[in-house]
Amino acid sequence: MAQTTETPARTPESGPVRAPRVHRAWFVAAVAFVTIIGAAAFASLPGLLIEPLHAELHWSRGTIGFAVSVNLALYGLTAPFAAALMDRFGIRRVVAVALGVIALGALLTVWMTAAWQLVLYWGVLVGLGSGSMALAFAATVTNRWFTARRGLVTGLLTAAGASGQLIFLPLLSWLVEHHGWRPASVTVALAALAVVPFVWLLLRDHPADVGLAPYGGEYAAKPAPVTGAARRAVTVLLKAARTGPFWLLAGSFAICGASTNGLVRTHFVPAAHDHGMPITAAAGLLAVIGVFDVVGTVASGWFTDRFSARRLLAVYYALRGISLCFLPILLAPSVHPPMLFFIVFYGLDWVATVPPTMALCREHFGADSAIVFGWVLASHQVGAAAVAFAGGLARDVFGTYDVVWYASGALCAAAALMALVISRPRTEPGLVAGA
Repeated sequence: MAQTTETPARTPESGPVRAPRVHRAWFVAAVAFVTIIGAAAFASLPGLLIEPLHAELHWSRGTIGFAVSVNLALYGLTAPFAAALMDRFGIRRVVAVALGVIALGALLTVWMTAAWQLVLYWGVLVGLGSGSMALAFAATVTNRWFTARRGLVTGLLTAAGASGQLIFLPLLSWLVEHHGWRPASVTVALAALAVVPFVWLLLRDHPADVGLAPYGGEYAAKPAPVTGAARRAVTVLLKAARTGPFWLLAGSFAICGASTNGLVRTHFVPAAHDHGMPITAAAGLLAVIGVFDVVGTVASGWFTDRFSARRLLAVYYALRGISLCFLPILLAPSVHPPMLFFIVFYGLDWVATVPPTMALCREHFGADSAIVFGWVLASHQVGAAAVAFAGGLARDVFGTYDVVWYASGALCAAAALMALVISRPRTEPGLVAGA
């Protein structure tokens, strides 16, 4: 993947800088990958907490699902502001502070005794911190450091979350089953703190900081900090909201969140446990989803550099909807071959939607694409939040998750149709957003 020749880099002070044989952009992407892996611990835990909190503190699944929904909603709603803050204060500062907030929220849950504390600590604090570590971070790194291979890098950074899930889910499920949920919360806090030194010492905000051009691009001076981060985030939203592609991307990505983070990540473990499957076995299946998620997302990034992003999205959503409709008949006390087939099939599709969605944001919104993608991600998390709450409520009311699986399958079919009707931009990227 290394680029051996590139446009000579320069700085106003020292003149041209000889480009390294392996472009610095790949090292920045590697640091971002490790950072997202470390932060993935917080995303692995909510589905493991539902049964222990219900058993120990006697909170309803709907109440616990509401706290998770607050976390997921803030995760999304914070993302566009975080992207703007990165333009103002730099990537390193924003991400380091975000990791600290995640660690604080996870630690405070150890001492909670009331449901409102779960909403505040896990829902608000971890939600705000994780929102600043959202895919807008990956989009910002990709947009600044890469001109070529953006689809591939997007796939790699998106896959980092799945890699973190693979690493942390087995550990956290073992801790929950053998030592309770509190040590698992402490582990999440320590994982977030452990990443901070990598971010502060190794991450750089812009190629011009080290006198280089972006990978595959021309040298450009580092832009001045953009003030009014909140105002800019809202202004970009108002411009983008005047276009049809924004609403189609936001609507389809909301369904993506509903059918992944809101449904499977939050409710797969308790749903499998309802059918007699041990929590550790169900968590292991989620971890296996993470393995194939890495493969599927990296492959999706490669495909996005070569094929129509709209058609890729339609295929991904259609296949996901079909698989979810089969899941209720596959759940059983033990793991059997049809369930393993579902895990592999669904894992390949888990976040394969991200690279083509980012590509369509760049295609339609140009320089504002990271912030626009932040708002599209917000819709993803609102969809996830709605189903995280609705799934727990449906389980309390109907005694089963079946209706939620089928409804999500139908929504995925609608998302496939929405992807197909996204139009091509009629003007240069960036201008359409303000048309």
